[in-house]
Amino acid sequence: MDATSSLFGILYTFSASLLYPVVITLILLVIFSLMLIGEFLSEYAKRHRDIQNLEQCCNRVRDHVSSHEYEKAAVSLRNVKQNFMVTSFALSAAAHLEKNMIPAIEWLSQEYEIRMAKRLEQTRIVATISPMLGLMGTLIPLGPALIGLAQGDIVQLANNLMIAFATTVIGLFAGSIAYVLTQVRKRWYWQDMADIDYILDTLEVGE
Repeated sequence: MDATSSLFGILYTFSASLLYPVVITLILLVIFSLMLIGEFLSEYAKRHRDIQNLEQCCNRVRDHVSSHEYEKAAVSLRNVKQNFMVTSFALSAAAHLEKNMIPAIEWLSQEYEIRMAKRLEQTRIVATISPMLGLMGTLIPLGPALIGLAQGDIVQLANNLMIAFATTVIGLFAGSIAYVLTQVRKRWYWQDMADIDYILDTLEVGE
């Protein structure tokens, strides 16, 4: 019985010691999610997709590559004016195109795909762990709350229940923001990768 009590005491102490780290982490996640909103709005303001410009530039690139005029093709590729990721890829690809290093451009596209996935990881992690930490912040104070209920200490019961409900709300708030940002950015980056793939297909057809 003493061994069992000691074991349960260790478990209770360990779980109770996690309360403050969980609360602090949740507060940091809320602040981080608000920063992500600002970053998201800034990225949205910079997004510009001109399909006509992309088609015209790719047609000129195809013609120049077919004629083995790689420097002129690179100039046409630098005229691509699209979303930031696509424009950045076009500028980087133009440098390789000048040297007739078309296989390197395909490798470059994979690097940009990894870069997009990395940006999505931030909001995915926040969207995943925030509700988990919110649940932990809900369950941890329930032990002291039940003890307070058993002892008739209404103040202890109320304080612990307040912490439990607050951590739940904070966790869901941060997780909801991150989930919405993840879904919208995922659509954006699918669109960007479609444009990058179109540029790659143009170079392959030109060969």
